[in-house]
Amino acid sequence: MKRAVLLLLLVLPATQGCSLNGLVVDRLGDGLARGGSTFASDDDPELVEAAAPFSLKLMESLLAERPEHRGLRLAAARGFTQYAYAFIQEEADEREDVDFGAAEALRVRARKLYLRSRDHGLRGLEAAHPGFREALAANPKGCADRTGAADVPLLYWTAVAWASAVSLSKDDPRLVSTLPQVEALIDRALELQEDFEAGAIHAFLISYEAARQASEPPAERARRHFQRAMELGRGSQAAPLVALAEAVSLQRQDQSEFESLLEQALAIDVDADPEHRLANLVMQRRARWLRSRTDRLFVHAEGGDTP
Repeated sequence: MKRAVLLLLLVLPATQGCSLNGLVVDRLGDGLARGGSTFASDDDPELVEAAAPFSLKLMESLLAERPEHRGLRLAAARGFTQYAYAFIQEEADEREDVDFGAAEALRVRARKLYLRSRDHGLRGLEAAHPGFREALAANPKGCADRTGAADVPLLYWTAVAWASAVSLSKDDPRLVSTLPQVEALIDRALELQEDFEAGAIHAFLISYEAARQASEPPAERARRHFQRAMELGRGSQAAPLVALAEAVSLQRQDQSEFESLLEQALAIDVDADPEHRLANLVMQRRARWLRSRTDRLFVHAEGGDTP
């Protein structure tokens, strides 16, 4: 990432008033596409929050020159999704009790960022599979089945961004109706590479199963994904624990399990797995916030607070 930015600063004076050389753009794009690991291992979420917008806008500037650069499309899809979730949607949730209007405005912004991320992901898939977006809308599963192992990162981040946008758009039936496309993408990613990012697909599906139409109870499906996510992540990921607490324990009003899962998430040593340090810090922040609201989230037997 540092080398990419330095190269940009060196070449900009020589390219003012004209388009960047294609080779330079590709080199910058490759560097930025690999730069996600720098943020992922950071131990200062506030610093990442401040730095991320520059990185994301730089990617989009380069994509204006090289729109079919799949590495940059992936980096943008991943970056906008992570930024929207960790720093916009999370803040919205935390502010809702004190300023509902501000929270709703933040959710509108998060939704726009998710859709932006989804579009970057679809453009990346389109670069390798011409006509992908149109084909996906017409025949979701048939289209997704055309993808291969090299497409898994784009399949995953496109699906996560898309599903996140839908979750914030329950009053938009047009967007909600696109869920079969989301499912086709994430199911294909799972089929192709179950262990992607140490169980990230299973961790996502813990929460997503509640929205899926199926004969089996969603809680049972969610618990299977939880078990597999914990196995693949070797117990070093906070995300599956927080996801199960919200998607299953809270819905079933099982306060004991809810609190136990959050405590396990908070007990994870974020330095034991540097590649997922930032993600664990973000999820531990959510775990602390959820724990602080336990009395509001659960109905108490003796006429206590209601959710």
